[in-house]
Amino acid sequence: MNPVFFRLGSFEIRWYSLLLIVGIVLSFFIVSKEAKKFGMNNDFVFNMLFWTIIFGFLGARLYYVVFNFHLYRNNLSDIFKVWQGGLAIHGGILFGIATLFLYCKRYKVNTLRILDISAVPLILAQAIGRWGNFFNSEAYGSATTLKHLQSLPIPKFVIDGMNIGGIYYTPTFFYESVWCIVGFLILLVVRRFRHIKIGQVTAIYLMWYSFGRFFIEISRTDSLMFFGYKTAQITSVFLFVAGLILFIYKAKKSKFADLYNDETNIQKIKY
Repeated sequence: MNPVFFRLGSFEIRWYSLLLIVGIVLSFFIVSKEAKKFGMNNDFVFNMLFWTIIFGFLGARLYYVVFNFHLYRNNLSDIFKVWQGGLAIHGGILFGIATLFLYCKRYKVNTLRILDISAVPLILAQAIGRWGNFFNSEAYGSATTLKHLQSLPIPKFVIDGMNIGGIYYTPTFFYESVWCIVGFLILLVVRRFRHIKIGQVTAIYLMWYSFGRFFIEISRTDSLMFFGYKTAQITSVFLFVAGLILFIYKAKKSKFADLYNDETNIQKIKY
């Protein structure tokens, strides 16, 4: 696959960068629309997303570089070439959550409320971002056969793109993208449930994404490793358990307490 979307002389725009921008723009509109229900103006949302995205990207890159430092130690300048790929979503999630926590504490906003609002566009952005991996010919799985790929409900252009160096590979990026799209649709529906509580949307996101990523990661050939174990699987277990605990904790509260869609829980924010 050609990783370059547009080139003019020495200037070029890569698919990877373009798709990340698309995910960010869509996230802003989705978050803004939902945030208005809870008294959050666009300035608050824009600045919240700005800092979260900045530190999320830094976290995603740092996470990737730390566990792949052997690729950069002889040429440290390559660390800054993020347009060539090399962002670990788990690093982005962890740093993003930390940034939101500090931001919400600064403005005395319910952090779980903000995480709930952000979880829906986040998983959509993840689905979009995985296609950047496709154009960079990365994030694929083990070698397979053309016949096997054709027996699965996979678009032909994806199968063709998985022919790398004359060998067909498992399109794990595609599986994860589809998994995230399904998760996005589920979260859209779930957050409209009458008795869904603040924090449970986030909990479902953590469990849904982590469950799928754990098993998809089994086939990945370019996984980040930590003492012989795949870091994505370790982090997925951690996040899944965190989501499960949060969901159960919230479920044990009164049926009518901390309801996500309860108008009495709407918080007017002074910004």
